[in-house]
Amino acid sequence: MSAFRDALRDLPEAVFADLLESDDAYLLVLDLPGATAETVDVRVEMGRLEIEARREKTLPESFEYVREDRPLFLDAELPLPPDATGAGADGSMERGVLELRLPKYEAAPEQSVPIEDA
Repeated sequence: MSAFRDALRDLPEAVFADLLESDDAYLLVLDLPGATAETVDVRVEMGRLEIEARREKTLPESFEYVREDRPLFLDAELPLPPDATGAGADGSMERGVLELRLPKYEAAPEQSVPIEDA
């Protein structure tokens, strides 16, 4: 899981993230001010979590930018923790905060492997 933690540290400074863990899942909480459920796309592909978010910004009439530091887009690609899976993952967005629940692989019960004479 250290690659996942390292990738979280590499997110742009404007993005704040928390990673929580329970016995059966990880919970990733990302602050994405200005983004909505309609402007966020999350995919799990080949052991990686891909997040694309678009921020909505409005420019008040008669104003123009002197300085613009809030990017309109965030693209992040994070390696999944080795025991996490995208199967059954879910997410929610409320007031610019994205919460992603990533289940862990279920522990396989120990079992004997039968060996037969050929």
